[in-house]
Amino acid sequence: MPRPTDSIPRGETPIIELTAVSKIYGEGQAIVHALRGVDLRIAAGEFVAVMGPSGSGKSTCMNILGCLDTPTSGQYLLDGADVSTLSRDQRALVRRHYLGFIFQGYNLLSRTTALENVQLPLVYGGTPSNERRELALRALDAVGLNGWETHTPSELSGGQQQRVAVARAIVTQPAVLLADEPTGNLDSARSQEVMELLTGFNRERGITIVMVTHEQEMAAYANRIVRFVDGQVVSDTKDGRAA
Repeated sequence: MPRPTDSIPRGETPIIELTAVSKIYGEGQAIVHALRGVDLRIAAGEFVAVMGPSGSGKSTCMNILGCLDTPTSGQYLLDGADVSTLSRDQRALVRRHYLGFIFQGYNLLSRTTALENVQLPLVYGGTPSNERRELALRALDAVGLNGWETHTPSELSGGQQQRVAVARAIVTQPAVLLADEPTGNLDSARSQEVMELLTGFNRERGITIVMVTHEQEMAAYANRIVRFVDGQVVSDTKDGRAA
């Protein structure tokens, strides 16, 4: 399936657009306003770092962007389609074909080889087995793990495990890559390696990246930084200027 951004000039058209998005959990005395009328536009091909203290709403925002949750009110457009109104099954299809995910904890299957872990999104998408293997091998090669295909997570270092996770995230050629603290479990050298991979995929393949991070050093790899506080965007800077 072609990527939804194939015909869009990079950096000109918003692939992600949130308009007055709010998210409320609970009710009565237990009510929590996780997001309060968030407006956010991200152009195709951007690399955006999302920052903010715990409880600021950044994780809730990422869950909505990843079609893992829906807004209480407001609108979420992904490449022009209103995904905030889709059913659960329809959102699953969006995740499968258009989004890639990287997590702090790698989320690899422990008894499964690197090659098999990378193939998982393709299995769910119904890709034929021969094609799955070829695409997974290419993805592992792209993250520098050629020759490590048969190793299980316990046989890999933390940095290598996260590289497998990155390969799994890009194997479907997603339009948008969502990364939640991708370097949180890594030392500085391995963190730099992962960030260089992400910037390379953003620059060379045009993949739009939205990354949550607490680390200013990692956010510096992005070309734009959005900061959340109390469920609202309080600053949005691009190359040191207001976006």
